Amino acid sequence: MQKQGAPDPGTDARGRVTTKQRGDRAEQAALEHLQHQGLRLLQRNFRTPGRGGGEIDLIMSEPGGTLVFVEVRQRSSASHGGAGASIGATKQRRIVFAARHYLARLRQLPPCRFDVVLVQGAPDGVGATVEWLRGAFDASAWV
Repeated sequence: MQKQGAPDPGTDARGRVTTKQRGDRAEQAALEHLQHQGLRLLQRNFRTPGRGGGEIDLIMSEPGGTLVFVEVRQRSSASHGGAGASIGATKQRRIVFAARHYLARLRQLPPCRFDVVLVQGAPDGVGATVEWLRGAFDASAWV
């Protein structure tokens, strides 16, 4: 139970939605979109141990067995290139690093793909658009 007069969790002192809360909402919207398309969630927010590693927002499985590593990006507007423009080479390298770490735990390597889900729109999630980019980048650039 929240104390009377205390700010809502996930909002700042002025009651605005925090970056973390916007990111969580975008990730949830992406997850629901992918599940609606038939993918199954295997793991959420997979992180490598130690500093300087990587994180994968969603690890999903397609009905045919392909393992899908998903990066979710949220932006309020398309200015400055929108959500898609925020996935540079360093971010891709960290995602591939984390994917290798995840795959090292498996006995058999399934086919894999790196997808991006772009969530663009209002910070509260109302009226946001979800765009799924299959095979958004290739891990071979980071071998």
